[in-house]
Amino acid sequence: MRISVKGRYAIIALINMAQLYNNGEYITIISISERLGISKIYLEQVFSLLKRGGLVNSVKGAQGGYQLSRVPQEITVYDILTAVELTLFERTEETVSPGFPEIETALRRSVFDPLDDAVKTALQGITLYDLADEIEKYRTDQGYMFFI
Repeated sequence: MRISVKGRYAIIALINMAQLYNNGEYITIISISERLGISKIYLEQVFSLLKRGGLVNSVKGAQGGYQLSRVPQEITVYDILTAVELTLFERTEETVSPGFPEIETALRRSVFDPLDDAVKTALQGITLYDLADEIEKYRTDQGYMFFI
């Protein structure tokens, strides 16, 4: 499975927002862009899709920005990718010529549908909270204290 840059940036940006979720503030695209080293213009396009998908809310003005529309435990990777990857979850096209519908049916029921279901199930099982929690395990600035 190949996830586009747009999909990866959407996931990364929302993980960043999930990490800051408890402070209750709106987060600007500029601050996300600077923190993550992602193009501001590209993030604006991504956030437009995320807003349309109901994953973020926005407020305009000096104190404006974006906020997650739900708690991080309720937003899955599947939710994010379906909002920004417009073709990733489209149904597989017909593979075999119309003269062999039994082959097409067998392929769909034995290969394509189970594969689609497995990917969907896997992505629905991973939340922003899970990803933010996993990131904490790999953080290098754990603040170790050494005693001599």
